[in-house]
Amino acid sequence: MERDFENMFSEATTVQPPLNGANEKINWDALRSEFPILSQKVNGKDLIYFDNAATSQKPKQVVQAIEDYYFTSNANVHRGIHELSNRATSAYENSRKRTAEYLKAPSSKEIIFTRGTTESINLVALSWGLDNLKQGDRICLTQMEHHSNIVPWQMLSKRVGFKIEYVNVTDQGELDLDHYQQLIKSGLKFAAFTHVSNTLGTINPVKEMCELAADEGVVTLVDGAQSGGHMPIDVTQIGCDFYAMSGHKACAPTGIGVLYGRSELLNCMNPFQGGGEMITSVSFDEVKFNVPPHRFEAGTPNICGAAGLHAALDYLENIGLENIAAHDSELCAYAYELYSQIPGIRIFGPSHARGPVISFNVDGVHSHDLVTFADTKGLGLRSGHHCNQPLMQRLGTSSTARASFYFYNTKDEIDASFNILRSTIEFLRNA
Repeated sequence: MERDFENMFSEATTVQPPLNGANEKINWDALRSEFPILSQKVNGKDLIYFDNAATSQKPKQVVQAIEDYYFTSNANVHRGIHELSNRATSAYENSRKRTAEYLKAPSSKEIIFTRGTTESINLVALSWGLDNLKQGDRICLTQMEHHSNIVPWQMLSKRVGFKIEYVNVTDQGELDLDHYQQLIKSGLKFAAFTHVSNTLGTINPVKEMCELAADEGVVTLVDGAQSGGHMPIDVTQIGCDFYAMSGHKACAPTGIGVLYGRSELLNCMNPFQGGGEMITSVSFDEVKFNVPPHRFEAGTPNICGAAGLHAALDYLENIGLENIAAHDSELCAYAYELYSQIPGIRIFGPSHARGPVISFNVDGVHSHDLVTFADTKGLGLRSGHHCNQPLMQRLGTSSTARASFYFYNTKDEIDASFNILRSTIEFLRNA
């Protein structure tokens, strides 16, 4: 029987979330079983994976989609006319359409595939910023930005000569919105800010921030690395000009990311890189560029990554992003209350309405030591500056320990992590 290859990746990954009883509540334990990596032991202990802000785990459906692509459709896209190339092209472009639906983008032509949030931001800096920012201009970032949303602008600033200003972070770990408004009304050209802080867990009011910027004619970019897989995203409702996210933090493979850009801007932007696919014609004397999004996707793209992204977005939406957001919030609130009982702990960021991230330090214990010894008990945390060195300076520390959660984590794991942290801290203090 002939297979429908154009739709196979979508149909193969359409998974209804397990329901539990007449209330149709999601069976989170059943979902967890679809992540085989979580059932292993580390250092002889049951794995507790609390490093989801760095990367998420992948369900079997995503791995299957990648396998299906390689076993049935592996070829290069767009440039071939044979059957395998047609299948690969369909898988790749269907993933673009699926991503546009996921982000509520008006058109799939506004979706550019990249390697991740970092490359998406660099693309905006070099393809938009290089032509639209000049010496004497001013842009604003925030003190809580990831290095990926600071370094590209600093590099460009040294080339062009514009000035970067930073929105202050309050002692409660939130943006000083009065300061932001003052900056926006002071003649800025561009503003970029994170949706959810990867250290503080702060959920910024990006819709209101974009509205303020639009009123002043300021172009905006939202870093969605920590929001794209955790909550419903509607780029039209947010009102941003650009939105960047990484697939690997949303159950998709590494090496695939997304940049949404308003077509009015993309159509006026120069290419990010040169090579194949981003052209319509080349002679010995000149080149004519392709239309967006292909203009920004030089060379052979991550085709299998796009197939995996398609599967991941299907998977998340079948669970329901609203359900994931609510479950994340419940887990984080539970962990926050429990961890707060640890003597000498300092938890950074707001105490409520936060993303599923808890960064903390404990008096008398270095975060590196804490995380290293916790790993011997099977608890996977993260320690360091989390690519937030300017924020760490603002907070008066050089590093923190960080626990970050996703929908496949459980309260039992949080209970176990609490006991591991207490015993580890006691051991380190007495060592």
